[in-house]
Amino acid sequence: MGSCLLILLSHGPTLQNQCLIQSSLALSHCCCCCCCCCSRLCLLTAQHLHIPTMAKTAMAYKEKMKELSMLSLICSCFYPEPRNINIYTYDDMEVKQINKRASGQAFELILKPPSPISEAPRTLASPKKKDLSLEEIQKKLEAAEERRKSQEAQVLKQLAEKREHEREVLQKALEENNNFSKMAEEKLILKMEQIKENREANLAAIIERLQEKERHAAEVRRNKELQVELSG
Repeated sequence: MGSCLLILLSHGPTLQNQCLIQSSLALSHCCCCCCCCCSRLCLLTAQHLHIPTMAKTAMAYKEKMKELSMLSLICSCFYPEPRNINIYTYDDMEVKQINKRASGQAFELILKPPSPISEAPRTLASPKKKDLSLEEIQKKLEAAEERRKSQEAQVLKQLAEKREHEREVLQKALEENNNFSKMAEEKLILKMEQIKENREANLAAIIERLQEKERHAAEVRRNKELQVELSG
């Protein structure tokens, strides 16, 4: 950039204008800092060289550099400086990339110090209660009474259903118990009747055998008596 400026100051007006155009085209792609440095260097060189033919060139270059400053500012908006991708900044922390290797990646986490003045938690203002009229209060009391009666009726209904269920269960248990007792009694009576019949049958059989023996014994005695009479 310095060599360009020396060539500009050492040639005639026509060549100077051409160099100005070429310098302006070249400087339009540079950042704002480079343009400012070049303008300072050109102005210092023009002030130290007391050449009458160079004064107009220095003034023209000064005006051109004003235009280039605006152009460089616009270019810097379209082509901003690249960010440092190794540092990531968040609300209250900063992540710095370190130790980048093929095997892995390491990061350094830097927390910002807590601010001395902490924000007080915002409390939501509770809405103001509306003043109730006497009619509204009466309506609310009536509605509350209706709810109470409804809840009481529901509780009584549930209690009645529970008692009815308990009564049905108890009645069923009593019926089953009565049926079991009745069946057991019938079985016992039937068994007793069978035992009685068996005992009576056994007694009748014993009596029949005894009577048979008695008849046999009487017949034997009668036969002996007949034999005695026939022999005598």
